[in-house]
Amino acid sequence: MTIKLSDYEKGADFEGDYDAALAKLQHRLEKIQVAHLLHRKRSVVMLEGWDAAGKGGIIKRMTALLDPRYFRVWSIGAPTEEELGHHFLWRFWSRLPADRHIAIFDRSWYGRVLVERVEGFCTEKEWKRGYDEINEFEAQQVDSGTAIVKLFIHITQKTQDKQFAQRLDDPFKRWKTGLEDYRNRERRKDYLEAMAEMFKRTDTRWAPWHVIDGNDRVSGRIAALTLVADALEKHVPMKMPDADPAVVKLAREAFGYEPKKG
Repeated sequence: MTIKLSDYEKGADFEGDYDAALAKLQHRLEKIQVAHLLHRKRSVVMLEGWDAAGKGGIIKRMTALLDPRYFRVWSIGAPTEEELGHHFLWRFWSRLPADRHIAIFDRSWYGRVLVERVEGFCTEKEWKRGYDEINEFEAQQVDSGTAIVKLFIHITQKTQDKQFAQRLDDPFKRWKTGLEDYRNRERRKDYLEAMAEMFKRTDTRWAPWHVIDGNDRVSGRIAALTLVADALEKHVPMKMPDADPAVVKLAREAFGYEPKKG
């Protein structure tokens, strides 16, 4: 089914207790990470979307209860001179997660067919070739046992302008906005065209896209965390092993431990 961003612009208010729903999801994600550790699984959670769409806020809440030793957030910006001297996917290979780890990408390899395409940072031949290269790259990860969850956080121009204004009004958020935001804003039509082709060419069976309506921050966060939790629970067994009998014996001898019943 064709993905249309216009289908994700309702910005409906969240119905229910946000704090309770968020806490429940965070504890759920905490258990999912433990399952990754015990079953030696690895996953990639990748977020794309408009400037000021709320990707950072989603990541902040997604990782709130995770053990920092076993996850990494990669904030992807412009490639360095060294990275420019390699194939565009080179810099992402070293950031992929090892067994028991979760890697979270704030922007990603899709820059090749979005910002690099729109702003002319690569040739037309390069970005057109990029779709097949990206699909093959993701297929390789999935075939090797890595789960890939791809989120696109969508907001309207009206919502984006509201967020830009809030950042300018808050001295502690002004660092988040700059000249590039307004350069990109002026080319929204070009980005919409690039996004439409990106969805059409890279919404694959093994790595499908999931669009989140981010026009209401609260609803968007809950929707994003729910989607990630659902996807990762399908990837990793949630059954926990029984306690090691040898450890139980030592605990019994050390302080009279007896397993709880039920």
